[in-house]
Amino acid sequence: MTTETTLTNARIVLADEVVDGSILIRDGRIADVSAGASRTGEDMAGDYVIPGLVELHTDHLEGHYAPRPKVRWNPIASVLAHDAQVATAGITTVFDALRVGLYTDGDTTPQDMRKLADAIEDSVRKDRLRADHFIHLRCEVSAPDCREAFDLFQDDDRVKLASLMDHAPGQRQFASFEAYAVYYMGKMKMSEEQFRAYCEKRMAQSAANSAPNRAAISAACHQRGIVLASHDDATTAHVEEAIAQGIRVAEFPTTVEAARASKEAGLGVLMGAPNMVRGGSHSGNVSARELAENGLLDILSSDYIPFSMIQSAFFLGEVVDAISLPQAVAMVSKTPAEAVGLTDRGVIEPGRRADLVRVRVDEHVPVVRMVWREGRRVA
Repeated sequence: MTTETTLTNARIVLADEVVDGSILIRDGRIADVSAGASRTGEDMAGDYVIPGLVELHTDHLEGHYAPRPKVRWNPIASVLAHDAQVATAGITTVFDALRVGLYTDGDTTPQDMRKLADAIEDSVRKDRLRADHFIHLRCEVSAPDCREAFDLFQDDDRVKLASLMDHAPGQRQFASFEAYAVYYMGKMKMSEEQFRAYCEKRMAQSAANSAPNRAAISAACHQRGIVLASHDDATTAHVEEAIAQGIRVAEFPTTVEAARASKEAGLGVLMGAPNMVRGGSHSGNVSARELAENGLLDILSSDYIPFSMIQSAFFLGEVVDAISLPQAVAMVSKTPAEAVGLTDRGVIEPGRRADLVRVRVDEHVPVVRMVWREGRRVA
C-alpha cells in the first residue's frame, strides 16, 4: 500500500538555495519538491526543512555504556539512549565510533566494544532505533593490541568506516608535549613522575607498532570495502602517507598545512562541530572556522556533543561570509554521505530517502521540532 505525506509551508534548504514550498513524501522517498506551490498537508509554519544529518564520527556512545569508573550500563539500553539523543539532534544516519586498541585507562576492553557493536546490530535487526546506525572503528595504531581488537570485527558488515590514529605524545594531535600533559595529567590524575613514565611507554609503543598496524589495517579495509580515514594529520608527510594508504577522509587535521594538502589531494576534510561553535580546538590545534574561511573544510562531525552538528551548520552560515546556509548544511548531510558512499541520502531532491529535519531558529540557536527517517517520523 502506497503511503504519502506532504510537508507544506516550509523553508526548504536544497543543495544550492533555500525555497519556500512543499515536499511530497511517498513510500519513504522524496517524490516531489514544489517551490512556491500551495498544497494541502502538514503545515511547517515557515520553519526550515533540511536533510537529515549524516554523522561520521561520534564518541558519544561509550559515555552511555561506561558513565562512571567501574560502571557498566546495559549495552542495548546504552545504544537506545545514545540513539535517542542523536536523533533528536537531527542526525538520521550515524557512524558510532568504537575504540580498537589502547585501553590503558582500564575502564573499557575490546570485549566491551564488541558488546556495543552486538547491541547496535541487534537493535537494527529488531527495529528499535530512530537513526540509521553504522560502525566506525577508531584504530589506535600505536597500541600493541590494535590488530587483535580489530579482528573482533572481521565478519561485521555494519563496519563501514575505520580511522587510523596515533595519540602517542609528540604525534599529530599531541605534537606539543605541553598540550599532551594538560590533557592526560588532568584526565588520568597522574603525578609528573607517572606521566613521564607513561609518555616513554607510549612513545615506544608508537615506534614499534604504528607502521605495521597502519599497513595491516588499511590492507584489510581495502579488501572489505571499508572506507578509511586518517586522524589528526599535522604535516604534508602525514598526508602523503594517508594518500599512499588509500585514505578518503582526513579527520581533524591539526594544521592549515595538512588541511590544504588533504583538500588538494581530493580527501574530504572533516573537523569537529564543537571546534566550530567554540571558535577553536580544545587541544590547541587549528580552528575549524579558520579552515572554513580558507575554503579548506568539507565535513563537520559532532565528535563529542551530538547537538553541535546542527548548531554548527546554522552558525557557520552566519559567521563565514563566503559560506551560504545550503553550503553549511551540505557539510553535515550531503558531503559526509558521499564521502562514505551513501548516495541515497543527504540532499532534498526527488528519489532520495526522505530523511528530513524540521528546524526553527531562536536566538541564533536551531530548535529541532520534527525528524523523519525514510518518511517515518522518529522525533
